[in-house]
Amino acid sequence: MILPATETPSTVPAKSSTLAEQAYRGLKRDIMSGELQPGEPLRLEFLKSKYQLSFSPLREALNRLQSENLVDAIALKGFRVAPLSLKEMRDSIDTRIFVDCEALRRSIERASDEWETQIVAALHALGIVTQRRGNAEADDAFHEQLEDRHLALHRSLIAACDSRWLLDFSMRLYVQTERYRRPMLLAAAGVQPPRDVTQEHQEIVAATLKRDAASACALLAEHYNQTARLIESSLQTRQPG
Repeated sequence: MILPATETPSTVPAKSSTLAEQAYRGLKRDIMSGELQPGEPLRLEFLKSKYQLSFSPLREALNRLQSENLVDAIALKGFRVAPLSLKEMRDSIDTRIFVDCEALRRSIERASDEWETQIVAALHALGIVTQRRGNAEADDAFHEQLEDRHLALHRSLIAACDSRWLLDFSMRLYVQTERYRRPMLLAAAGVQPPRDVTQEHQEIVAATLKRDAASACALLAEHYNQTARLIESSLQTRQPG
């Protein structure tokens, strides 16, 4: 095969990989935000037009999203956005509690000054953006920054667990629960929150820094359980009949 003068064999795979990553990020963003609705068919012609990408990177992105359970492959019909399920949501949050509490327990056992400093910094960074609520509620950029810092805090809590598998499972479970949690938060934008999430985070961090593993894990579990109960309420409210 003769390649164009501007491309070499080494740059072609890199370009393909970049396009696949672009497709993956775009699709994942739109699934997580609810722009691509649960159960919606993901036809390649539609995706090609929407993301201005060719079939190859789109297929690669869809296969990757299928491995994360965000997309289903249906025989002879292609792909669709994975549907929402109360049972699936509850299972993912219960498993996330199991994984994150074990990771937090191990992190407290291996605690260091650097780890504590990262937690305090992450909590402070989240507090800064949380204070911008109000006029920023409808701003997509605000929500992205808020969620990035929210995730950073939770990741910092378990960062010292010294287990690549626990960290990987935790991130996969975060993605699963986030696609339920984010639409609920967007639907409730501008409404008085029924819980004080800032205080919940502060209490989890305080117990963690005291090296009180039992209290820290109990608070973290309740933090996730409160989210599960709100998601259940939100989904039931939106169901017809």
